[in-house]
Amino acid sequence: MQTRTPRIRVSVLGPLRLEVDGAPVRLTPLTARLLVRLVAAEGEAVTVRELYRDVWQQTVQLPHQDLRNRNEVQKRILELRRAFDLAGPGHGARIVRTGQLPTARGAESTYRLELEDGELDSVEFARLVGDALRAAPASAVRLLDEALRLWCGRPLAEARGEEFATAPVRRLTRLRETALRELVAGHTALGRYDLALPAAEQAARERPEDPEAAAALARLNARLRERHGDELLRHTLRGLRVDVVVVRGDLFEQEDANLVVGFSDTFDTFADDVVISRESVQGQLVDRLFEGRHRLLDDRLRRGLKEFAPLATESVRDKRRGRRTRYPIGTAVAVPVGKRRVFALAYSRLGNDLRARSAPADLRLSLERLWPSVARHGLFKPVAIPLIGAGLSRLVELDRTQLLLLVVETFTRSLDQDPAVCPELRVVLRAGDLERTDLSAVESFLRGVDERGAAVGPSGAG
Repeated sequence: MQTRTPRIRVSVLGPLRLEVDGAPVRLTPLTARLLVRLVAAEGEAVTVRELYRDVWQQTVQLPHQDLRNRNEVQKRILELRRAFDLAGPGHGARIVRTGQLPTARGAESTYRLELEDGELDSVEFARLVGDALRAAPASAVRLLDEALRLWCGRPLAEARGEEFATAPVRRLTRLRETALRELVAGHTALGRYDLALPAAEQAARERPEDPEAAAALARLNARLRERHGDELLRHTLRGLRVDVVVVRGDLFEQEDANLVVGFSDTFDTFADDVVISRESVQGQLVDRLFEGRHRLLDDRLRRGLKEFAPLATESVRDKRRGRRTRYPIGTAVAVPVGKRRVFALAYSRLGNDLRARSAPADLRLSLERLWPSVARHGLFKPVAIPLIGAGLSRLVELDRTQLLLLVVETFTRSLDQDPAVCPELRVVLRAGDLERTDLSAVESFLRGVDERGAAVGPSGAG
């Protein structure tokens, strides 16, 4: 029958802890200090005289005191061995070794701590950091994280200020500084500046006079600012590799993403400042992605619209300008542009008076129909969308924050049906929209999605 290996754990990276088979073992204060003194010797033998002097903090040697001192030390050694024997008979003698040191006055008893691999946290810490220094970045980060989790406070805390603890405490503290520095370097090498930041901040906080730590933190913050650029909010949805991002900028500069552009139900493209404003997103679409050739966009829209049934066709008498065939609200046409798609989304009705009008229910329906189209035609690329409804559609019932929440809410709900809609929803805000948008409400909503596992519609949007 195979016996279970006993588990002994001595922890000195913080307040002293002794565990046997996972259960804490309480030591009297003097025995705890004696254990710390033996740990500080780092495997070297310590004489009874030294133990009594350092543990009992003897300052004056009285005549004929040696025998009494030796008895006191032996009592604590016996208590310590009994604690280790909780793991099984003989463990105490195996761990706390007795020896003899020849002196001019005769042989003097010594004691030495002999813990095996994994039984002393400071030894494990040093081993993990040493292994990390020889490892490639990904492995180094894992090892350093494991090492730093062992650190629970000032090492050898029960021996604070004692001379015998000075050298090992200094060595462990410097080793931890190395671990923090190398953890920053490892995450940086892997491009994970966000994960490097806490270690860099901790190093700078603990060593406020160290210019190297301050400089490393400044470099890291600069890289983070550079990486995020105009990014204002990023939230990774729990349990999914899907990010919701809000950025300040220009929709048409999101060159790595598919785009969403709002249209009316007639899918007009000619920016004549009557049917379509040249300053609108539709007007910019023709100029910036189709070199001003609206007929090229017309042709691609026509091909995409073949799979949708028209609602009606206006007469020339009723609608004198623009296209006259109407499609249902929520029609989403995937228009190919190079290796990505522009999703032309009908979310407003263009009246015969050439004024576009939409309502919250129209916008919600359009967005709910958009996301399945993105999942089907979007090639699993990021999707960039402007603040639809904030322009000439005259959707006055919702403010900027509610419009943004509606985009985010319908997207998160769509993930319940298809978690692979796209890897990133990127909402692009113009400066004028940003100053009237409460991003903290969006962040709070996304945290609620994580906590509840389901989205709840923003007030007034559904």
